[in-house]
Amino acid sequence: MKKPPRFSLILMAILSFYWVIATPRPAYAMHIMEGFLPINWVIFWWAVYLPFLLWGLRSLSQITQRHPETKLLLALAGSFTFVLSALKIPSVTGSCSHPTGTGLGAILFGPTVMSVLGSLVLLFQTLLLAHGGITTLGANGVSMAVVGPFVAYGVYQIVGHSLGRPILGFFLAATLADLATYVVTSGQLALAFPSNYGGVLVAFGKFISIFAITQIPLAISEGLLTVLVWNWLRTYNREELKILKMIKQEL
Repeated sequence: MKKPPRFSLILMAILSFYWVIATPRPAYAMHIMEGFLPINWVIFWWAVYLPFLLWGLRSLSQITQRHPETKLLLALAGSFTFVLSALKIPSVTGSCSHPTGTGLGAILFGPTVMSVLGSLVLLFQTLLLAHGGITTLGANGVSMAVVGPFVAYGVYQIVGHSLGRPILGFFLAATLADLATYVVTSGQLALAFPSNYGGVLVAFGKFISIFAITQIPLAISEGLLTVLVWNWLRTYNREELKILKMIKQEL
């Protein structure tokens, strides 16, 4: 058996150590918290999210029935998302930011599957870690489990497939999916709480500025870690990756 590349292991350890030591113990939840959104926006975002969730359940059911051997990779994608999105990094404004981890699963299995895995991650974090909320699960799901994965998948299709640059594709896909999640969250908050002077646009600028300084280096770090995980999978899980190509042709 081949030994994992030493440089990759060292870089993965450095990135993991950075996120651990940068995570404060007392911090506010980083997803939109329970009870924060007005009821009309709660209903709206649930209505937007549910069709994607049902679509994802259908895709996930097809994959697990036809190719049960991919369940370990599905578990890896879900675990990767859970661990990264559970890390809380303080932003300069006193709020918190976090990686999302949705890019890897979106590229491997498609964006619709991540709507299911992402909802499970958000649900567990709500119940076990008090991050987010049940009523705001629809809004958080749209930003992290729908928009982020679709951005990641689209970017990878352009850069990784069309341009033939898979490593760059993984990096940009994970990085931009992370940033897109926070852009959407800022938009959701701006729509719910427009500024008295300037309306939604001014509110959006304020909300996005809360996370931007912290989120950009986080997104880049997530992109690098995703590339390392992809290289590891490509080295030690070639057969499973071949099956994933077959699955995408079937779907």
